[in-house]
Amino acid sequence: MVTLPGARALAPQLDALTGLRGLAAWYVVLFHTRVTLKAAVGPMVYALLSHGYLAVDLFFILSGFVLWHSGADNPAYQGARGLARFWLRRIARIWPLHMVLLGGFVALVGLLAATGRDTGFYRWGELPLHVLLMQNWGMTAGLMWNEPAWSISCEWAAYLLFPFTVVMAPWRQWPTGALVALGCALLSALWAYFALHGSDDYLGYEIQRTGLMRCLLEFWTGNVLRMLWARWRDVPDICTGVWAAMIALLEGGVVQHLPEASYMPGVFAALILALSLEDRTPARLLRSGPLHWLGEISYSTYLSHFLLFIIFKMLFVGPDLTVGLGKLGLFLMIVLAASAALYRLVEKPAQRWLLRRGEARLAA
Repeated sequence: MVTLPGARALAPQLDALTGLRGLAAWYVVLFHTRVTLKAAVGPMVYALLSHGYLAVDLFFILSGFVLWHSGADNPAYQGARGLARFWLRRIARIWPLHMVLLGGFVALVGLLAATGRDTGFYRWGELPLHVLLMQNWGMTAGLMWNEPAWSISCEWAAYLLFPFTVVMAPWRQWPTGALVALGCALLSALWAYFALHGSDDYLGYEIQRTGLMRCLLEFWTGNVLRMLWARWRDVPDICTGVWAAMIALLEGGVVQHLPEASYMPGVFAALILALSLEDRTPARLLRSGPLHWLGEISYSTYLSHFLLFIIFKMLFVGPDLTVGLGKLGLFLMIVLAASAALYRLVEKPAQRWLLRRGEARLAA
């Protein structure tokens, strides 16, 4: 189940979002391995894998939805201590595993340097920004070290702003139509933002420059979605309408060859809302044991696979940088095993340890 540590449990209908998160994490894994697979898969499959970066947009919207669901009205987060408690829980969730994998990159770069290999891609001067989760706040020239962690950096910025958003935003008192308009305005602002920066057909454009605003606008969209969910959860047939809107938006965007920034975030928003509202086959499948488990370990999958793939290429991939489906299967099994181990041995224990120490200080 998608939860904040120590926060109240989410409603059963939202368990499907955990499985969705797991599938999205593996889409990112396949996106980062796609170049080595070009000779092993057909052009249609390769084109599909080449859009795996869009899973990050789903993550951002989903994160905003879940944080509002479990944090906006949680009495544990009220007052000055509550504010500190909220940030403590978020940093305990994302920072320990990030530091372990960043340490893995430092060890790898040290090994490369010791064996005379090029390490120019890894700038030591930027390492403190990575430690502070500020590496994608517009202060660096590109993605370095553990590249997928750029999104965690942007999420951290959203977490820092979230309590103030809850306090200052009058959204919950707005009519439903105004909330729908606000969600559409946020998605339109995202499209306009990318168009002004020179690319509205590629949401992965210059991530170091556009990633932070991309995250914030989509995170706030997720906040609005959660408020709409609260109003629509008991409305008959609303889920059917949301599914229809999602399909129409996706079909229209693809058929008309529209810029992806104009419709894909909207597709993801409708998908998240539909899955959270329904109890039919798609949601049931995503709540099933295997997919739910993939969702539980998805943060470890997302954050570890890039380092694992670099090591895998060094050991098993030749100069032509291609792998067959057999080697791909081996790599995916390695990622799965490593994700499970990191989740059980690093992610959860470190999270509990930080929370115990932090809660003790808050109570003192």
